[in-house]
Amino acid sequence: MADRSVEDSGLPAEGSDWPAEGSDWPAEGSDWPAEGSARSPEGSGPEGSGSSLRRPPSGERPRRPVRPAAERARIVLPTPPLLPEHALLELLAAGDLELLGRLAGSSNNALLGVVRGVDPRPRQTDSGSSDPPGCVEAPVVYKPVAGERPLWDFPDGTLAHREVAAFLLSEATGWRHVPPTVFRDGPFGPGMVQLWVEADPSVDRVALVVGADPRLRPIALFDVVANNADRKVGHLLPTRDGAIVGVDHGICFHVEPKLRTVLWAWRGQPLTREEQARLTRLRELLEGGLARDLGAHLAPAEVDALRRRVERLLREPCFPEPDPDRPAIPWPPY
Repeated sequence: MADRSVEDSGLPAEGSDWPAEGSDWPAEGSDWPAEGSARSPEGSGPEGSGSSLRRPPSGERPRRPVRPAAERARIVLPTPPLLPEHALLELLAAGDLELLGRLAGSSNNALLGVVRGVDPRPRQTDSGSSDPPGCVEAPVVYKPVAGERPLWDFPDGTLAHREVAAFLLSEATGWRHVPPTVFRDGPFGPGMVQLWVEADPSVDRVALVVGADPRLRPIALFDVVANNADRKVGHLLPTRDGAIVGVDHGICFHVEPKLRTVLWAWRGQPLTREEQARLTRLRELLEGGLARDLGAHLAPAEVDALRRRVERLLREPCFPEPDPDRPAIPWPPY
């Protein structure tokens, strides 16, 4: 098991209706439930007062009681399995998905879970015979379409698809910094399921960005190609093996220029020959199967806009400068 844990977040019961934003309290006049229970029983409130956790007077926003940290349930996640990518994607797409909690601070109801399935790797006994297949499990983030917050400039119900498209783009170009991601059904309906990545807590992510760590340059170019409107510092995950992973690509691939990023250290710099060769290969792929795969998650106009961005980078092989007429950095930047 991995040495990491997260706090239980009071996940809604499986099969229940998805709660509306900000509507996690009872109807007017009803008792406020204790954390983790359906109802606070009579006489169980502070100092023995019956139904003491009543909703505040009309006009006041109720505050959900919070247990001390020491009393909160802890969740320990499994270590991601060492599987070939095709087998890992199959596990994410078809494995049994168990939800464990909601990620604190998520604006689109990102949920933490574990997928379990049959281990495709052969198991051998000491005598050389094969054992029945075992079980394999992986920690994941599940973002159901039903939990997406509407945005004025992106079509409703498309953010999970854009996350999958970002993975497909990253894999096709060989940048490979987006964790394995699939679109599938789940306890709260269709959505994105992505392998959970453990960030190295000893690494200062702000220092990586301010210091223009060279490992961030491919991610910066990816963001230009994908038209990433939300590259925050917190979306960069340095791992213990020295890699840097990028997550949260729900607002990419807009047809209009939307680039907002903290990775401006290379603005105006020419692209290397290797970067230009990678973009040339991407242009070729967009004339074939990659366009079809992306078309399952993006509108035709968005795939066309992606082609145009690649063509422009090949005509003008340098990182763009910030547009003075638009915000260049997302808010908050972290």
